Amino acid sequence: MKALGITFPSGALLLLACSALHAQTATVDLGTTYQTIRGFGGINHPEWAGDLTAAQRTTAFGNGDGQLGMTVLRIFVNDDSTKWSLAVPTALAAQNLGVSTIFATPWNPPSTMRTNTGTSSAKYSMNTASFAAYADFLNKFVAYMKAKGVSLTAISIQNEPDYAGDWTYWSQDQVYQFALNYADKISTKVISAESFNYNKSYYDKILNDPKALANIDIVGTHLYGTSVSNFPYALFDQKAAGKERWMTEHYTDSKSDADVWPMALDVATELHNCMVQGQFNAYTWWYIRRKYSPMKEDGTISKRGYCFAQFSKFIRPGFVRVNATASPATGLYVSAYKKDDSLVVVAVNTNTSSKSLNVSIASTKATAFTKYTTSSSKSLVKDGSVSFAGGTFSTTLDAQSVATFVAVLPATPTGLEAHAVEANTAMLPGDYQVYDITGMHLGFVRISAGQTPQEALRRMVPKSGIYVVKSPNEVGAHRIHVVL
Repeated sequence: MKALGITFPSGALLLLACSALHAQTATVDLGTTYQTIRGFGGINHPEWAGDLTAAQRTTAFGNGDGQLGMTVLRIFVNDDSTKWSLAVPTALAAQNLGVSTIFATPWNPPSTMRTNTGTSSAKYSMNTASFAAYADFLNKFVAYMKAKGVSLTAISIQNEPDYAGDWTYWSQDQVYQFALNYADKISTKVISAESFNYNKSYYDKILNDPKALANIDIVGTHLYGTSVSNFPYALFDQKAAGKERWMTEHYTDSKSDADVWPMALDVATELHNCMVQGQFNAYTWWYIRRKYSPMKEDGTISKRGYCFAQFSKFIRPGFVRVNATASPATGLYVSAYKKDDSLVVVAVNTNTSSKSLNVSIASTKATAFTKYTTSSSKSLVKDGSVSFAGGTFSTTLDAQSVATFVAVLPATPTGLEAHAVEANTAMLPGDYQVYDITGMHLGFVRISAGQTPQEALRRMVPKSGIYVVKSPNEVGAHRIHVVL
């Protein structure tokens, strides 16, 4: 058989035709945007699980090679204020590593504000008459952490008020009354009481009352036993413009080791569903370090952790989810995120065979995509460069895998001279774009107050070299060359 004068074996054209025929297509629409991403993280709970070590904190919150890139930390509000100091070391380290979202959750109010119930559904119950004192208690925790150098983004009203066999029960009406009359007294952003299974009755009354809703900044929930069909929340979409939804606690399984494959791939599927179906701004795992968690007890990253990192290392705070064909075929899931010109596409293949995928994207400056893969045999492996031409890139997804595609942008037209300026100049705190000597976009780095760009960059790029660090708006003084 001949085509264009070239002779092919008779089966070769058939294979090429079949491959093209069976490739699935996902379309990314950069003009249709959804939620802004705060990030991905987990809880540190020294009272129950022991504190993270200094090395484990770097593994969790750093974003270099062999690190998880978490940008969200949840901490425990102990009802005994003499133990608040336990939350400080990891929170402070996370903040110094660039974590932008640290929030706190109480399981119980102080003993004077609760009643001993002692039932299977409620160890304690909240005293409504103590609401003012409780708001003051939460404010004292916020102030304590601030005095220790930790700025909390938000604090929650209550952990799992509807699954309180080991802590304090609140009724739906109590949660509503506190939101209506006391949440505005709290000195930081307020997260609603966090239902254990996204029980909408704990949020509906607040959403339907403009005054109560004005006092709540974030709807927080857990997903234990929650079906994906219950992730969407139409009333929130209708009533809560300007508010955020956070998934504040979940794990996919606690009985199995985190390296069991393909069970670990469930993490990638859940993250996809939380971002696309739930439209959550933040995703928070339960314990950061546990045998079933992103980090194993010995401090190494698990297969679940690598699946987690396929999102957390690349979809950084400030990225916005854009429209993408969510499921172009059975067992295939696609989501996409942008920040300025940067673009990240994540594809999950739960099928037991490899799958071909075409991704169509209009109006992007990308010249190619760098691919990263986690599968049974790969753990966040840099899986080559994928060419991008005519508004489409084509790839093959490994069987039972998650792949992240990071846009390679055109070289910065400012010249990357070998005599690059050593950057000791102070820069404003914030997120900065990072490029290597070739102009390849490496992602974003967060520069904290008092840090030099070099200090921040060393956590992201362990290799020596010349890098360009610039603010998204490319204001002259904020585009500098850094020598490491």
